[in-house]
Amino acid sequence: MRNLGTRLGRTGSGPRPGAPDAPAKLDAPMRFRASHIPLYLALLLGAIVSITPFLFMISTSLMTLGETINRRALPDVPQWANYTEAWTNASFDLYFRNSVILSVVTIAGVLFTSTLAGYAFARIRFPGRNVLFTILLSTLMIPGTVTFIPQFLLVRGDIIPWGNWLDTLPALTVPFFSTAFIIFLFRQFFAEIPNELWDAARLDGAGHWRFLAQVVIPMSRPVLTTGALLTFVNTWNEFLWPLLVTYTATWRPLGVGLYTFIQEAGPETHLLMAGSVITIVPVLIVYFFTQKQFTEGIATSGLKG
Repeated sequence: MRNLGTRLGRTGSGPRPGAPDAPAKLDAPMRFRASHIPLYLALLLGAIVSITPFLFMISTSLMTLGETINRRALPDVPQWANYTEAWTNASFDLYFRNSVILSVVTIAGVLFTSTLAGYAFARIRFPGRNVLFTILLSTLMIPGTVTFIPQFLLVRGDIIPWGNWLDTLPALTVPFFSTAFIIFLFRQFFAEIPNELWDAARLDGAGHWRFLAQVVIPMSRPVLTTGALLTFVNTWNEFLWPLLVTYTATWRPLGVGLYTFIQEAGPETHLLMAGSVITIVPVLIVYFFTQKQFTEGIATSGLKG
């Protein structure tokens, strides 16, 4: 039997007969025009408004308590010890560990369910497929807070008798293993995969499982990265749900830890800002290393204008 990868590579490579040649070079960059000045000014104003709170937070986190009371714009001497003090006083080591575990488990669950569901909606024809997909998309119109009570009853075991999950890892991860938007994103990406690859796989005796594992998933790195990044941001920033289903610090994430620290630190604004910086820095680092794949995932999933 000929190798599936060789067959698919031969089938998917090279221009198709009658297809136009690829452009020799990218379009030239847009030239500056005076009529664009209002647009540039509006974009500059939006950037300033967006970045000012972030810069204020960093500046305040490096001040002394007296400088924050006097409302200084910049610290005389950066107080890097504020981060160490905030980390120690707020027990951020525990909350940080919890956030990492919750993010990894949730990302794994979302990628698993979204890959299977997205592939089924995109590549498998079954009765009621379009109706189910429409119902799935309609759930995007429902605010998340509306589902808190049903989800709470589920994890507490009132609806399905699987035991009480409150204050446990499953209560913070399992309800978020399926996300309608991520499934939609995957479905749009999988639908763009050429049918010629599926035809070649069928000729080599491959079914849907083998085609998904050996062809679709290796080609889906951008959309997988996008789904993982979006899930990571949502999980890392989660606050209300962990506060609702936990009553000890055992599995509480950084968001709840920061809230607890705010209640305890009181007027120590410099430490509160240091704790806020600690909370958001991991998100910025992850996005910095995945921004290229994130952009490609959005651009190749049928969401571009």
